[in-house]
Amino acid sequence: MTVPTGRRERKKAATRQKIADAAMRLFLERGYDAVGIRDVAAEADVAVTTLFSHFAAKEALVFEQDQDFERRLTGAVTGRAPDEPLLPALRREIRALVRHCTAEGAAPVWRMIAGSPALREYEESMRLRHADSLAAAVAADPGLPLTPTACRTLARFVVDAYSLAREAADPDAAVDEIFPMIEAAWEVAVRERGEPSGAGARTLGRSTTALTKD
Repeated sequence: MTVPTGRRERKKAATRQKIADAAMRLFLERGYDAVGIRDVAAEADVAVTTLFSHFAAKEALVFEQDQDFERRLTGAVTGRAPDEPLLPALRREIRALVRHCTAEGAAPVWRMIAGSPALREYEESMRLRHADSLAAAVAADPGLPLTPTACRTLARFVVDAYSLAREAADPDAAVDEIFPMIEAAWEVAVRERGEPSGAGARTLGRSTTALTKD
């Protein structure tokens, strides 16, 4: 989670976290559908209006790190070193996100999400929004010769890689299996455009060693 620097920002972040923690505690104890917004506000000892100033919907209480995840995905593009290819940077960030979301204690949360149509729908819309933000970050990189369609396709592949790896029996192994396939798809796209085969290697990073081990 991004750590705010100013006193006011820290206070807002602490309140937001208190609300999210209270919500998750109630959801896991009673069930998502059995808990209302007023229940969460009372548990967190805040006004309902305060809760809605931090979370726009009940579903958002479950995905409280939504914005942070989105920033991390786009930051993997914009914050990488000038000589670092794109795919290794994205793979590293996806691996970190997957590890975070499969840490000890996460399983009951994912079971809750799987059992709620509203939460599954919210998660799907969140993934699409993350993919759009990632595509925009890739498209804005002047060193990447990608069409808008290619940017969106790559972003969807990467976000789907997170979902698939998170659900796998061995998430780390799944990341290592998926990313070479994304690289292979990029190589095909490069050939279809008639560019030199090395273009994909230079801009996205075609390295079997780099893609299979940190």
